[in-house]
Amino acid sequence: MSAVANLAADAWSSMLRVLLHYRRSPGLLAVSLAVPVLMVVVFGYVFGSAITVPGAATGATGATGAPGASGAGPVDGYREFLMPGLFAMVAVNGIMPTMVGAARDVGRGVTDRLRSMAVSRTGLLLGQTLADLLVSVVVLALLAAVGLVVGWRIRGGAADAAGAFGLLLLFRFAMTWVGLLLGLAVGKEEAAGQLAVAVFPLAMVTNAFVPTGGMPGWLAAVAEWNPMSAVVQAGRDLFGNPSAPAAAWPMQHAVPAALLWCAVLLLVCGPFAVRKFATHGT
Repeated sequence: MSAVANLAADAWSSMLRVLLHYRRSPGLLAVSLAVPVLMVVVFGYVFGSAITVPGAATGATGATGAPGASGAGPVDGYREFLMPGLFAMVAVNGIMPTMVGAARDVGRGVTDRLRSMAVSRTGLLLGQTLADLLVSVVVLALLAAVGLVVGWRIRGGAADAAGAFGLLLLFRFAMTWVGLLLGLAVGKEEAAGQLAVAVFPLAMVTNAFVPTGGMPGWLAAVAEWNPMSAVVQAGRDLFGNPSAPAAAWPMQHAVPAALLWCAVLLLVCGPFAVRKFATHGT
């Protein structure tokens, strides 16, 4: 059997192992599906009533989706501004389950047992990331459906919308490799769980929930060069949703910047994660 065939077979086996873990832990899958819905409610309805995005009210839709319908206004416009940010948040959240899962496998000796077998190291890790990608497809689909219910609309073309969702999945794929590298480096499930808490604050320093124009200059610069901000801005551009002006290069060229960030993360974290997996404990 060729090296490519071996890699594909090991990736398939590893993917099934992760998916079976979700099947045996329905609570984990339920949380993965429920969190995006809660995020729409909290940010769209609680925070949305107090946040105004420049230009977001123009062309906003009401609950029926028709322009000028009852309920149209700044809050609905904010939800259109918000949804690409929530999509990107789902992608960033890929760090947490993979990081905790990788650390759990190290702590329980699963990684050592796998390393002792004649299997492809790259294939094993690739299978984990592909399993996470399948779950994220379901989560993104549910979040998009909830967004449509609360007034979000795709105002660009079908090809652009497909490109936006493809970019989100690519970013999620890159984030899972970041999570794998961190989990293998930490090596303890408890420590990985504590480190995962830091993901949310980092995701907040972006343009996902509020325009960067109201931030202090240094913080706005950090937010606009955050990889998540490029993905959010690219999503808004491709979906045709409102966005706030920003001068940084990643905001002016969001799609190329988002693709560049994904490539950098994959090229850096992928090989290092495979190397860390192969040399763990040696």
